[in-house]
Amino acid sequence: MKKYLILYKPFLLFLGKFLLTYLLLTFVYESYLNQFDVRKFEVDGFTQLVAKQTKNIMLFFNYEADIAPNKNEPAINLFYNQRHMARIIEGCNGLSVIVLFVSFVVAFSGKKRETILFIIGGSLLIHVLNVFRIALLSVLLYHFPEREHILHGVFFPLFIYGVVFLLWIIWVNKFSKYATKNSKS
Repeated sequence: MKKYLILYKPFLLFLGKFLLTYLLLTFVYESYLNQFDVRKFEVDGFTQLVAKQTKNIMLFFNYEADIAPNKNEPAINLFYNQRHMARIIEGCNGLSVIVLFVSFVVAFSGKKRETILFIIGGSLLIHVLNVFRIALLSVLLYHFPEREHILHGVFFPLFIYGVVFLLWIIWVNKFSKYATKNSKS
């Protein structure tokens, strides 16, 4: 047994750090969400921020956009050309994707400064891309409503998770302790 623990120590350390970070961040996020009463259709502040930023991006690009609280669930309705195009819910705000991203980077940690900067930069990039994703998805659904499944269910999740995967590859190959060990040999 000891032989296997020594043999698989790097993997077990990665797995332990990843799970610990993921569970801790998920607990913090769930504690944050529990401050809002879903029975009263309260929407958390970060989801509201994402909705406002999506509206502002659309307005910046001269698309007629507006947002309003949803009266039937904890969500923000997004309108494009006065037509309801999306309901922005907690799952749309990108924080769960950021939690996954951060957990992986911490599990493959590098130097503290680089790790912190990469987490901040990567999280901001994911957030900005997520806001653009919602705006672009709304415009595309307005023009191609019959393509909702492929756009919302396939293309845009593939895009956002693809970016996260690319960030992970960059992190592991350029900044993690693993990359440092390989570059010296």
